[in-house]
Amino acid sequence: MMVKLKLMCSVTDTRHTVLAITFCAFFMHVIVEANSWWSLAMNPLLIPEAYIIGGQPLCSQLEGLSKGQRKLCQLYQDHMQFIGEGAKTGIQECQYQFRQRRWNCSTVDNSSVFGRVMQIGSRETAFTYAISAAGVVNAVSRACREGELSSCGCSRAARPKDLPRDWLWGGCGDNLNYGYRFSKEFVDAREREKTFAKGSVESARLLMNLHNNEAGRRMASDLAHVSCKCHGVSGSCSLKTCWLQLADFRKVGDALKEKYDSAAAMKLNSRGKLIQVHSKFNSPTSHDLVYIDPSPDYCIGNKSTGSLGTQGRLCNKTSEGMDGCALMCCGRGYDQYKVQLVERCHCKFHWCCYVKCKRCSRTVDQFVCK
Repeated sequence: MMVKLKLMCSVTDTRHTVLAITFCAFFMHVIVEANSWWSLAMNPLLIPEAYIIGGQPLCSQLEGLSKGQRKLCQLYQDHMQFIGEGAKTGIQECQYQFRQRRWNCSTVDNSSVFGRVMQIGSRETAFTYAISAAGVVNAVSRACREGELSSCGCSRAARPKDLPRDWLWGGCGDNLNYGYRFSKEFVDAREREKTFAKGSVESARLLMNLHNNEAGRRMASDLAHVSCKCHGVSGSCSLKTCWLQLADFRKVGDALKEKYDSAAAMKLNSRGKLIQVHSKFNSPTSHDLVYIDPSPDYCIGNKSTGSLGTQGRLCNKTSEGMDGCALMCCGRGYDQYKVQLVERCHCKFHWCCYVKCKRCSRTVDQFVCK
C-alpha cells in the first residue's frame, strides 16, 4: 500500500498537483487515525525481555502509538506489557458483553483492531473506549501489587473510616491510585496532543473520547472494594487483615454495559462544549457514556462504515431478545443445520487424584442468519 501511495504522491502534472497533494494528505490522515494503542493487545513484542535488543528500545517498532504514548513507552518500558494486557482484557470483555448483539465487538487483522467502525462516534465506540481504559487501570494496578513494575508497589490507600478498629489495614492491595493515574496519562495522551478548530466535528469527537476514557477509569475505581483475610487458631478469625482490591473485571463490564444502554447523545454548543441533544433528560455525569453520532446499520456489511453485517451469525430460534433469529438476522431469515457436538461426560473422581471422563456425542440444531 505504501508503494502505491508513494507513486500516487509523485504526481508531476501541474494541473493535478494540488488535487493530488490534498488527496494524499487526507489519505495519510486516515492511515494515522486508523492506528490505535489497542493493537498492543495483539503485539508479539509484549514480553519484558523483548524490549531491549542491543540496548535499543523497541518502542519505535510498536504500531498504534501516538507521539506522546511513544515517549511514555520509552520512559516506562516495563509498563507496556501490562498496557497490552489491559487492552486485551478490555477487548475480551467487550466481546463477551456484545456476544448476542448485531455488533459483537469483532476485531480485524490490522493495527486499528476494530476497523473503520471506530471512526464513527457511536455508543459502541463510547463503550469500547471506556472498557479499554478500565482494562489498563486493572492491569497496571495489579502489576504494581505483584511487584512487576519498578515505579510502584502495593497500594498506599488510606484506611477506610468504617473499618473496625481491631482489624489491621495492610496486606498488599491493588495500587488503584497509580493504575488510575498512569491509565489517564497514557490512554488520554493521543487525544490531548491533538489540536482542532473550536466547534469542529473533530473537536467534538476528541471531547467524547476523553469523557468515555474517564468514565471507564471511574467505573474501575468505584467498584474497588475492601477485601479481608482471617487469622486465628482453627479458623477462629480473631484477627483480620484487610486491603484494597479491584473488583472482578466482569463486574466492570456489566456496569459499563448498563451505561451503554443509557448513553447520552451529545452535540457541540456555541462555546465548543458538549451538551445533551435532548435537554429534557438529566445531564450525563463523568460516570456516564456519551456519543455524538448515531450507530451505523449493523445488519448489512458495509466497508465504508466498517459494519461486518450479521450474515453467518448464529442465532437463537426461541429467543425474543437481540440474540433471537428475528432481530439478529434483521428479517432476512435463517438456515438450520444439524451439528455433531462431542463433550466430556460421565466424569468420575479417582483416588488419588484425578478425574476420568468419557466422551459423548450428541446432535444439535444450529440456526444461522442468511
